[in-house]
Amino acid sequence: MFLPLSFRLNMAAAVIKKFFIASMFMWIAPLAILYGFNHNLLPGSTNLSPHAMTLVSGFVAVISVNIVIAFYIYMAMKEPVDKHEPDPKFLADAKASVSQPTGEAPTSSESIKKRE
Repeated sequence: MFLPLSFRLNMAAAVIKKFFIASMFMWIAPLAILYGFNHNLLPGSTNLSPHAMTLVSGFVAVISVNIVIAFYIYMAMKEPVDKHEPDPKFLADAKASVSQPTGEAPTSSESIKKRE
């Protein structure tokens, strides 16, 4: 069973859209976290020393990227997988070629005359 071209293109567009959204979150989330820490927008960040704020904001930004990647992998694993079924004509031709005897090729009357 072959999928129509329009269906395959729609599936490809959906995959590209998910990838684009995940890529955008991989950029936006860490930058927003770093901005929030550096401008004291997150609670508790005002009590940290500059060194500790740099370390904590960096770790949280890296963790946010890993969360986005894990979510993207989860979404990819959740996508339906269509079982591939070969073309029936191809199967019939393959079975016919396998069932032919292997040995000598069929001889025609011309090849018999040439041997004589």
